[in-house]
Amino acid sequence: MYSRVSKSVGRLLALACVVSIPLALGAQDSAKPASKAAVGDSASKWDIFAGYSFFAPNTHVDGTTPYGLEDTVKFATEKVGSVESVSRYFNEHLGLQIDSGQHDLYNNAKYSTTGSNSGIYTVQGGLVYRWPKGKITPWVHVLAGGGALDGPDHQAYTPGFTATGGGGLDYSLTRHWAIRGEGDYEYMYVNYGAPHHSATNGWQAGGTANIEGIRLVGGIVYRIGSITPPPPVTLACSASPVSVFPGDPVTVTATAGNLDPKLNAIYSWSGTGVTGNGTTAAVATGSLAPGTYTVKCGVKEGKPGKEGLKPWESAEGSASFTVKAFEPPTISCAVSPTTIKPGDTANATATAVSPQNRPLTYSYAASAGSIQGNGATAIFSSVGAPTGPVTITCNVSDDKGQSASATSSLSITAPYVAPVPHTQALCSISFATDKQRPTRVNNEAKACLDEVALDLQKQSDAKAVVVGASDAKEKEKLAKEEKLALKHKHLKVVDPAAERAVNTKDYLVSEKGIDASRISVVTSATDAQTVEDYLVPSGASFTADVAGTTPVDEAAVKAQPRKPMHVAHKKAAAKSAAKKDATPAK
Repeated sequence: MYSRVSKSVGRLLALACVVSIPLALGAQDSAKPASKAAVGDSASKWDIFAGYSFFAPNTHVDGTTPYGLEDTVKFATEKVGSVESVSRYFNEHLGLQIDSGQHDLYNNAKYSTTGSNSGIYTVQGGLVYRWPKGKITPWVHVLAGGGALDGPDHQAYTPGFTATGGGGLDYSLTRHWAIRGEGDYEYMYVNYGAPHHSATNGWQAGGTANIEGIRLVGGIVYRIGSITPPPPVTLACSASPVSVFPGDPVTVTATAGNLDPKLNAIYSWSGTGVTGNGTTAAVATGSLAPGTYTVKCGVKEGKPGKEGLKPWESAEGSASFTVKAFEPPTISCAVSPTTIKPGDTANATATAVSPQNRPLTYSYAASAGSIQGNGATAIFSSVGAPTGPVTITCNVSDDKGQSASATSSLSITAPYVAPVPHTQALCSISFATDKQRPTRVNNEAKACLDEVALDLQKQSDAKAVVVGASDAKEKEKLAKEEKLALKHKHLKVVDPAAERAVNTKDYLVSEKGIDASRISVVTSATDAQTVEDYLVPSGASFTADVAGTTPVDEAAVKAQPRKPMHVAHKKAAAKSAAKKDATPAK
């Protein structure tokens, strides 16, 4: 079954290659590319090939006869065969190729004189690489695929692997047609299996074939499309000079590109006052009014009398020039000084020139403030002008009504306004680690408070605000005590947050020597056992910068001096011992 499929695929591909040629011709007629290139000058996009093939396999098959004897049979040379291929190129050199080969002459017994009935069908695909060189195009390819091999000793068609490498030359006859010569090395491997008897094909000798052969091919190539279309005719026109006074001559030059030297080229010119012959034209400007004018140019190439019939054989261009009125005056404008304060003045100086030395009249304008002057100088006043940039315009006109303007600028600076100072957050102290004395300042807080004291010493006009806070558990306890104090007037209630703030201030005053009047104590609703320290520069408002604080009544909160824990324990022990000694014995 595989042999029938392989032969059918090979023959179908060959038929497709042949049928595609008239279809491609029809496509070429309906959409001809814009090309005037000579034969072989433009690389094709598709190459369709069909031709004659000679294949000489250099191998044999060692099989077994029906009588159990070893039998060696060589493959016959295939003198008559055919090869078809389709190549699709993606650029000037590289493409993909599908190749089909049919070598089955000796399948018919009447052609066999050696007892061999070998035949080969292959379908392969791979890469093809070419070097377009005018009419001659060398190329190489590497292919791999499969096929079916009919054994030399009457083995049935059996599938196998094929690989081919080689190359050839294409010689262009016309833009679409070329002849090809090709030489390839072709390899094929087929395993016929063990000897056996087939009801369809009779005795099968079996064996293995490793074909290494030379394939020589010649035929016709049909080319479709173009990878790189030929460039169209181009045209550039330039006027010289590009700016003239009335009466001055103007010459326009046309420069064409991509012209075929074998064809005739004609030029055309149009425009006001234009007369042209060949690649140059002259423009008479004596009667032209001031303004911009355009000269159109064109070129067509082709056989005499048939120039420009194809789209790529013609191009158009244009060039512009300007007819100027007699030159107006020119002016420059300068202002000094360029930076002034509100209410100050500045000098404006205009420098004007008339090419024809016409009498000149000056005038001035300012985008803000006022400016006075009617000669070459003027005075600008900033009275009433806002701060920022001001544009000064210097104008000049001649007696022909021609004018010119120039600008300069100055800046009115705003009075200096000192920045508003703001409260600065300093360091934070945590009281959460000392469970025995949770409101007293311990050694861990020294680094923070020493830095606060240093900041106050550096800024003698600044003040500090100490903000104490308590956690939720302390707040809950304080609320209960305050409620209880309503019934027991003698009960003293002190907020832990206030105690922390007062103790912190006490350290700064008693140990760092900071004036107590420079330190304020407040509390916040923050849920933490902390003290936040703030520096309030002169002119800053703490209450405006930090919201949600409450001043502490320092008269109601007694500071607790910072003492080491072991000292406090010793004093407590001594007091207890003294009390014990004072108690009379029973």
